[in-house]
Amino acid sequence: MSNTWGKHFRLTTFGESHGASIGGIIDGCPAGLALNLAAVQEALDRRKPGQSKITTQRKELDEVQILSGVFEGVTTGTPIGFSIANQNQKTKDYSHLQDTFRPSHADFTYQEKYGHRDYRGGGRASARETACRVVGGAIAKQLLPQVRVQAYVSSVGLVEVTEMYHQLDLSLTESNLVRCPHPAKAEKMQEAIETCRKNGDSLGGTICCVVRGVPAGWGEPVFEKLHAQLGSAMLGINAVKGFEYGSGFAGTQMKGSEHNDIFKPGGGTEGNFSGGIQGGVSNGEDIYFKVAFKPVATIMQAQASVNEKGEAVVLEGKGRHDPCVLPRAVPIVEAMTSLVLVDAWLASRTNKI
Repeated sequence: MSNTWGKHFRLTTFGESHGASIGGIIDGCPAGLALNLAAVQEALDRRKPGQSKITTQRKELDEVQILSGVFEGVTTGTPIGFSIANQNQKTKDYSHLQDTFRPSHADFTYQEKYGHRDYRGGGRASARETACRVVGGAIAKQLLPQVRVQAYVSSVGLVEVTEMYHQLDLSLTESNLVRCPHPAKAEKMQEAIETCRKNGDSLGGTICCVVRGVPAGWGEPVFEKLHAQLGSAMLGINAVKGFEYGSGFAGTQMKGSEHNDIFKPGGGTEGNFSGGIQGGVSNGEDIYFKVAFKPVATIMQAQASVNEKGEAVVLEGKGRHDPCVLPRAVPIVEAMTSLVLVDAWLASRTNKI
C-alpha cells in the first residue's frame, strides 16, 4: 500500500479504525520550528468524531502524543513520530460485515486486492486514518506562517452557497455545526443532514478551499504541477469524487477573451479565473478550488448486496457513522492543502540563486 505523501516533507501514516492506535512519521521537517502543539490539537478537535449532533457519535479524545523529533518544544530535523490512541471501538457493531460487502464501500475492493481484510470499522479504509493527515498538515502549516489556508462547506445535497469566497465572511465558518460561512444556508444544510440521519440515509456535498499568501513561483511546470498535486491530495481523501480549481468546468463555457486573466498595472490580475495557478506554477493570486464528496456508503437502511461467496444477501448498516462527512472534512482538506504547499515551498528554495 502507498502510505506516504510528499516528496520533501513526507508523511507516512499507520493504523486502523479499531486497532490500538493510529499515527505517523513525518520526515523532512526542518529543524528549528518552535512547535505549537496546541494548534495541532485544535486542528484534531475540529476533525474528531462525536463533536456535534450531526456527526458520528463515536467518542474519541484524539489527543496526539509526540514520540520523537521534538526536543524542548523545537523540531530537531529528525523524524517526528506521533500516535493517537483509539479508545472507543465497538467492534461487535461490524461483525455482520465479516463476509459481506457494503455497496459503494472499499469492503469488496480490499478483499479482492489482499484476500484478507480488517472489517472492523473499515480497517485501513476508514476515514479515521485522516486524523494522521490532520496532524501532519497542522505541523506543515506552522512552517508557512505567511500562508492562510481556509476551507468551508459550500453545499450539502441540494443546498448550495452560490456566492464566491470573496463575497462571504469566512470568519463565520466556525460559527455553526456545518462549517458554512453563510448562516442562512448553514441552517438549511443542518436541517437536511438531521432529516437524512433520521431516515437512516446519508448526504454528500462540496467543500471550497481558499489559499492566500502564496507567492508567485511555487510548483513545477511539467509532471508535478501545483494544481495536479492539489488534485491528487484531495482525491486521496476518503469519499472524494471530484476536484476543480479556478473557473473549473464553468470555464469551458467561456470564450478566451472572457476567461483570460488580464494583468493589472502594479500587480495582480482581473478575474483570477486561473485560480492562482498558471502553467502549474503559482502566480501570486488567491488559490481556490472545490472538492466534491459523495454520500457516505454506510447507511442505516436495508440494501441488497452479496457475500464473499457471491450469494445475494440483505445488508443493514449498524454502528456509528456520519450522515454527512462534510463538516468534519473541512480540516482534512486544509491539512492536505498545507502538506502540498509545504512541499512546494521547500522545492522553491532550490529553484534559483
